Amino acid sequence: MAEAPVPILMYHSVATAPNRATHALSVAPEAFAEQMALVADLGLTPVTTAELAAGWRSGGPLPGRPVLITFDDGYEGVHRHALPVLAKHGFAATLFVSTGWIRGAYDTGGGPDAMLDWDQVRELADAGCEIGGHSHTHPQLDQLDDDRLRAELVWCRDIVAEQLGSAPASFAYPYGYSSRRVRHAVRDTGHTQALAVGNGLAHRRQGPYALHRVTVRRTTDTAEFVRLLQGRAIARTFAKDRALTKGYAVLRRARQVRRKAIRSRV
Repeated sequence: MAEAPVPILMYHSVATAPNRATHALSVAPEAFAEQMALVADLGLTPVTTAELAAGWRSGGPLPGRPVLITFDDGYEGVHRHALPVLAKHGFAATLFVSTGWIRGAYDTGGGPDAMLDWDQVRELADAGCEIGGHSHTHPQLDQLDDDRLRAELVWCRDIVAEQLGSAPASFAYPYGYSSRRVRHAVRDTGHTQALAVGNGLAHRRQGPYALHRVTVRRTTDTAEFVRLLQGRAIARTFAKDRALTKGYAVLRRARQVRRKAIRSRV
């Protein structure tokens, strides 16, 4: 019997009053609490990214109805608003940090809203949240040359290891953008699994370095959230997003071709 697909929820900011840059991809604290209550009521069991990938890799046991709760970038509201809700339900989660956006050591000042500091990241880790990598400065990785790509991955990996005592096993691609070259680089820098976006359910056949997630936004209401968890009408929900993504992918590939042509003439 084929393994059932798994919903991987992608959150960003959890905030009462997010700024313009993060508003669309934020959720209100009250909405997040309601969504986590729905996860519990529906009998789903949150696991970390590493746990899901390890189970699929080894064929080992997973809960009957697994779900992943993931957060990208490292916004302060994950500690302020999400952590108490996760602790209340005993839920596992994964936080993917852009290390140059975390306040304190190595801060590049590029965070688009109020960001976590390293003490808060450690508190999340101590509470059972897996900490994964999300690059150092959050670039479009597939647009970087090989040296810059590796630097982004290595800086992120080594800073997390220095701050938390262990290197991240999981990675999430900034903006969801990757390519075969990027996926190989993520693997070669020691990550054993990685998440894209895709706005679809995750399947084992996607492979450990291209698992799909579904985006939870400020406009996601209760009915839509339940549909995301159950895998119903996802294609219709994200039809506009996919059309825009395909169009932008063509543009980005053209830019890559032009860059390669310019470099070959230099």
